[in-house]
Amino acid sequence: MTDSRIPTHLWLEAKIRELSSQGVGIYVTHKGEKMGGLVLLKLSNMKGVCKLLTQQRDIDGVLGWVNALNEEIIEEKRADDYIVRSASRDPDLWVIEIESVAMLNPFE
Repeated sequence: MTDSRIPTHLWLEAKIRELSSQGVGIYVTHKGEKMGGLVLLKLSNMKGVCKLLTQQRDIDGVLGWVNALNEEIIEEKRADDYIVRSASRDPDLWVIEIESVAMLNPFE
């Protein structure tokens, strides 16, 4: 049986190019496993608060986005601390930061 999912690095590279061409500040702060690493997404409004979203599979195996800390809006320092802990526990994890006043998830 083969896995027909798009490798994480290709999916991210395409989205990064798309968002960069639109003038969106997007940064890869931690590179994870190229083929299948999950993504942790920090959406910063550049005023000290952010949204921190992580990927999670549903019962059918479909990836979706959920709040990483069970709160929609959190202090940026708290998000950064969570990111450091998560990346140290899971070296396969990708961490993407996006600067967006509206803090909308462009991956949905």
